Amino acid sequence: MHQKYAKLFEPVSIGPVELKNRYAMAPMGPLGLSDSEGGFNQRGIDYYVERARGGTALIITGVTFVDNQVEKHAMPSVPCPTHNSIHFVRTARELTERIHAYDAKIFLQMSAGFGRVTIPTNLGDHPPVAPSPIPHRWLNKTCRPLAKEEIRHIVRMFGIGAVNAKRAGFDGVEIHAVHEGYLLDQFAISFFNQRTDEYGGSLENRLRFAREVVEEIKERCGDDFPVALRYSVKSFIKDWREGGLPGETFEEKGRDVEEGIEAAKLLVSYGYDALDVDVGSYDTWWWSHPPMYMPKGLYIPYAKRVKEAVDVPVICAGRMDNPDLALDAINSGACDIIGLGRPLLADPEYVNKLRAGKRELIRPCLSCHEGCMGRIQEYSALGCAVNPAACREREARLTPALQPKKVMIIGGGVAGCEAARVLKLRGHEPVLYEKGDRLGGNLLAGGVPDFKEDDRALAAWYENVLRDLQVEVKLNTPVTAEMVRQENPDAVIVATGSIPKRIPLGEGKNVFTAKEVLLGEKPAGERTVVVGGGLVGCELALWLAKQGKQVTLVEEMDELLAANGPLCHANSDMLKALIPHHGIKVMTSAKVLRATEKGVLVQADGEEKEIEADTVVLAIGFNPDKTLYEELKHDFAEIHRIGDARRVANIMYAIWDAYEVASTL
Repeated sequence: MHQKYAKLFEPVSIGPVELKNRYAMAPMGPLGLSDSEGGFNQRGIDYYVERARGGTALIITGVTFVDNQVEKHAMPSVPCPTHNSIHFVRTARELTERIHAYDAKIFLQMSAGFGRVTIPTNLGDHPPVAPSPIPHRWLNKTCRPLAKEEIRHIVRMFGIGAVNAKRAGFDGVEIHAVHEGYLLDQFAISFFNQRTDEYGGSLENRLRFAREVVEEIKERCGDDFPVALRYSVKSFIKDWREGGLPGETFEEKGRDVEEGIEAAKLLVSYGYDALDVDVGSYDTWWWSHPPMYMPKGLYIPYAKRVKEAVDVPVICAGRMDNPDLALDAINSGACDIIGLGRPLLADPEYVNKLRAGKRELIRPCLSCHEGCMGRIQEYSALGCAVNPAACREREARLTPALQPKKVMIIGGGVAGCEAARVLKLRGHEPVLYEKGDRLGGNLLAGGVPDFKEDDRALAAWYENVLRDLQVEVKLNTPVTAEMVRQENPDAVIVATGSIPKRIPLGEGKNVFTAKEVLLGEKPAGERTVVVGGGLVGCELALWLAKQGKQVTLVEEMDELLAANGPLCHANSDMLKALIPHHGIKVMTSAKVLRATEKGVLVQADGEEKEIEADTVVLAIGFNPDKTLYEELKHDFAEIHRIGDARRVANIMYAIWDAYEVASTL
């Protein structure tokens, strides 16, 4: 271990539970990790155990529902410690015993429910509930207010769930949550809570539900069974379904910091043993699930305010994957424990690698949400864009090749690099050919904007890992079909990527592709029109606007980001909000006709309009580069086309393609 990070590996305690280091796995929705009886399935057990094996001191499970009567949930959705208690204890006991073998601890996160923020795909036909008759976050529905007896029922179920968790070997529980606008948080925030009984009105009344929960658990399980709380200090709500951006001035409709600190003190006085701190709400989801447009360590100043006000351990997550940032947060007194969520999806061995001084081999999280929240949102399944084995550790575990083969891989983008990595780990002899002078493919252009630093980190990670594995890499080596035939490998993987689409716009001299501008091959003028409002176009426009350029986005469809998906709402909503915030003009349902001497001619609303511009940048997508594959497909029995060369998609599918093919070759 590098002595610089020794502080991160000191023991720390939550109540009577001592953790071997200061790293905790932040809770993430365990969609796909439970069975129809509310127990942990084998995938779920393997998933959590893998992170404990990787050195994380405290595993906090994703949300589990304690009640399936007041707020009904389709089964299997997530684990439930009260649905079938015997079955839950049986499956969870295997989980906790295996976790403890690695000298790690595990808390079960238990939820009162989602209330008005239940994701529609998980809601089914069940009516949404809330403290009061308020609008649902996603649907055009009004929520049904909970009766007092229903509140008391949920409190009792928390007690039963905690007893079952303790019996199953969990070291404590975390309550979900006076955070992010979930049901307990809806009761705690006056904007949502319009009740006139003992659960509404004053702050103490609005926190009564949360107080009764911890008191019920302590009464049933004893004071030596820690109860932590997921807690948001500030909501960042401008209005219903509308959130504030970093640095934006607005009137807080949810919980402001002053009330947040007061509430934190009260919650600790009620008996909570630790606060797992963040900020945000579903109305401003980009704070709760920060995309790459958010800064690293964004919760640190809020965690520090809480830490200064309470005398219990504070956990701080939120893009905390930079160990220097984490160390500074500990040393400055901002928190006691570092929470890693998505970084542990990306690399379950993060903590062990850092302890062993192998920081450069930690696979970075992109904050893209493609494999995690995007897939939870659309398919109710948790995964990871850069780690195809996440949440399927057993079935995706690599096995040695029965017969090692010499494999020629053409293309050094993420698909080619991932294929080379996996093949080498399995004992094959991959040789990776790249026509350029660096590995990374489209990561090199896509990673240029300041907010895409983790794309650059992923390219560097592949370089480091392939070097560590001693994979033969041939840069500056364009490959022809004849070269492949002469090499006569046992197998060929074509990962030649894609080529930016172009459209004829006449004689305009300053019409470039997004890739050319991002790589600095072509200049963007002070007045730039970006053609294409997909992810590449929107991010390019944002990058140019942050440089002070006047940018106009032209999109043929009726809204931005219409063709991308599944994008998590945290990413897409924030990007859409940042575009007007940075003064970018937007034209939707508009078609670019041709370049002119002054700029570009656009057709919109049945009229033609000339937009003055120094530069027109095309961000209209890519076409697969399949030329080499077409030349070779009949020459080799074992030939595969992967990544964008097969189908233009995104980083996730390029990596997943490569892993699938290389793991079975």
